[in-house]
Amino acid sequence: MAEEEKKRESERDELAESLADLFTNVSTMVKGELEGTNNQLLLLEKMNRRVAEEYNGFGDVASGLRVFVEQLSEKSRSFGNYVQQIDEIDRQVTEFEAVVSMLDNHVSLLEKKVQSTYHNLHT
Repeated sequence: MAEEEKKRESERDELAESLADLFTNVSTMVKGELEGTNNQLLLLEKMNRRVAEEYNGFGDVASGLRVFVEQLSEKSRSFGNYVQQIDEIDRQVTEFEAVVSMLDNHVSLLEKKVQSTYHNLHT
């Protein structure tokens, strides 16, 4: 029976060794999976930071554009005053042209009368 006991003990040692190898391999596999997952999470965190930095930059650009649009709007309002002044000048010039035209007609009539009178005096 001693031989049978040695055989059983040898089988137990092989089984224990196989189980130890199995646990070591499973532990290594789980550790590798966890490290891979951890690396993916670190990469995702870096990507999120990068996207956040870009969006912060977009916010700065949008803020700058808002200020630029406000400045353009203010300039547009000031140009509106000039446009009104130009319209008023244009209206006054049109009225002045009408007065000049009337005076021109009146001068032409006077000139004709003077010529007619001059002609009648010398005939």
